[in-house]
Amino acid sequence: MTALLENPTARVKWLAAPSSTRWLEQANARPELVLIDHAHCERKAAGVALQLMFRYPSDEGLGALLSPLAREELEHFELVLQLLQRRGQALRPLQAPGYGATLTAAVRKGESARMLDSFLVAGLIEARSHERMALLAAHSPDAELRALYGELLASEARHFGLYWCLCEERFGREATAARLQELAAVEVEALTGVLDSEDQVRMHSVGVEPGA
Repeated sequence: MTALLENPTARVKWLAAPSSTRWLEQANARPELVLIDHAHCERKAAGVALQLMFRYPSDEGLGALLSPLAREELEHFELVLQLLQRRGQALRPLQAPGYGATLTAAVRKGESARMLDSFLVAGLIEARSHERMALLAAHSPDAELRALYGELLASEARHFGLYWCLCEERFGREATAARLQELAAVEVEALTGVLDSEDQVRMHSVGVEPGA
């Protein structure tokens, strides 16, 4: 298992299209909104890992893998929260984009398809987060934000690598890759569009390169 997680990005291409320059421009224009949303995303990611543990209690080894992931997500939440506090920013509610709801709606209902889809959706969200944090780590005009996002990149890559490994071990590489391709298309569709206002920018707001 450890060897499989060392370089997950070399094993599989998760995203069907890259984020757009326009998304990056919007994120850099309203960094405080992306930071607040990022805190909510880390908290939700911890909840997803815990939810999957409780949904499949008889799956041997699942808890041992997802429990550390949930703890790490909460550690990331705390890092972002501390930065917000240093900047005098409150962790206020934000209207969520339709991204997560669209992906969740694509999860099939019956087992074991539900398990496969749930793992892949969680992995897709982690992969998109990793990609967008990498953009911010490289291009944010704020040095403190560049450092924060850069610090989180390696663990985000481990997270989507872990979800891939969970799928491959339980469903095989061929079935996992085929379903990932279908869900990756849904993910791109969820990010296709134009924001009405920069005030709506979020970590997972619309913004992918057309025809990529």
